[in-house]
Amino acid sequence: MPEANRSSFPPATYVLTGIPGMEASHVWLSIPFCLMYVVALLGNGSLLLVILTERSLHQPMHLFLSMLAAADLLLSTTTVPKMLAIFWFRAGEISFEGCLAQMFFIHLTFVAESAILMAMAFDRYIAICDPLRYTTVLTSSVIRKIGLAAITRSFCVVSPVIFLVKRLTFCQRNVLPHTYCEHMGIARLACSDITVNIWYGFVVALLVIVLDALLIAASYALILRAVFRLPSLDARRKALGTCGSHLCVILMFYTPALFSFFAHRFGHNIPGYIHILLANLYVLVPPMLNPIVYGVKTKEILRTATRKFRLHRSKPRT
Repeated sequence: MPEANRSSFPPATYVLTGIPGMEASHVWLSIPFCLMYVVALLGNGSLLLVILTERSLHQPMHLFLSMLAAADLLLSTTTVPKMLAIFWFRAGEISFEGCLAQMFFIHLTFVAESAILMAMAFDRYIAICDPLRYTTVLTSSVIRKIGLAAITRSFCVVSPVIFLVKRLTFCQRNVLPHTYCEHMGIARLACSDITVNIWYGFVVALLVIVLDALLIAASYALILRAVFRLPSLDARRKALGTCGSHLCVILMFYTPALFSFFAHRFGHNIPGYIHILLANLYVLVPPMLNPIVYGVKTKEILRTATRKFRLHRSKPRT
């Protein structure tokens, strides 16, 4: 490439184009996307409020749920407002620093959520396989340390991505065919070799996300073995019921995320708009459905939320 078209510095601004090939449908797509975002905000905000204000819900599983709700709020709020601005106003411009910040928080939240789901699987394992030690193993101090470890691991894993992007030599291209900034989308605009970026992303996915998923699967294999050894059918149903909502959330989180990740790197025959749609569903569907699944499946949360709502309705208005 001619030297005139090469620069050691990235473009001052990038332009996010939305979903390539579906520009005519952007306004229509924005309707369900906006509704899902509103449900995610209301659901996760309510879940956080109920858990944090009700002392009886300050149990390990519920505290992990509050961490998951906070991560979902961060993930959806980092991506969806800009996405809707592109769909409604074609306001796709974003500064390089803003693009890096969005990329950082998206990947940070993804790794953190994976760690939280792994912690929740450990919680269910202790609760079912070793219930007598549950309160002594998962103390408030341990839960705080798990939360801090999840954030620290995410920061350590994602921070190098910023430096990997900043070291690149960029061309004059600044158009990102996406609804938000992500690592490989930015890296592919560079003129220099991005092999290190590709392999770092692959290794992170393999050693962090896939490893987390395997540990979760191993936990549930042990849980299922313990459940089917229970003598009472009612006890089996109750134990499986407590794990059912968690398994739904795990599937909603890992399935679109891993498919999108590997399709983005190896699925060269898959149309670009499929990649972008999957990436959009990942930041919309789990944050929307997580509070619904847990609100319906977790009786303590549902009961507390219903009681608080009735108390609020019964207060006299001045």
